[in-house]
Amino acid sequence: MTPQEETVILEAREILGRYLNHNPVLTSWAAVCDYCAVTVRGPEERFHVLYLDRKNRLISDERMSVGTVDHVPVYPREVIKRALILGASALILIHNHPSGDPTPSEADLSMTKEIQKGCRFLGLTLHDHIIVGAGYEVSLRGLGKM
Repeated sequence: MTPQEETVILEAREILGRYLNHNPVLTSWAAVCDYCAVTVRGPEERFHVLYLDRKNRLISDERMSVGTVDHVPVYPREVIKRALILGASALILIHNHPSGDPTPSEADLSMTKEIQKGCRFLGLTLHDHIIVGAGYEVSLRGLGKM
């Protein structure tokens, strides 16, 4: 990635951040995917959680972890603990696959199930886990994996 491209990406993130501050309800799949694609794309795996209130307004976008080119550590306990601290009612998990292929791995599916169990137990809603690839995103809910 060139320095000019990095500058453009940073500016796009700022614009999206301002947009969400003015229009914080994530009402469409397209809006969520657009936000996710810009937020987590990069040369290393990044894991974010969007914490939402009861009306699906964004409370916080938290970068929980940054990993390597093919792995990012995720701790379900920390994801859920942060939801409770923020007073969130729902969450959306997001991470990228720098390889460009957003196909979920067995580790992705297992981690999602662990977080989903914890959410169910505590009355939180896990809306989706979105994996960002090169130019397109995959929804685990859409694949029937949740």
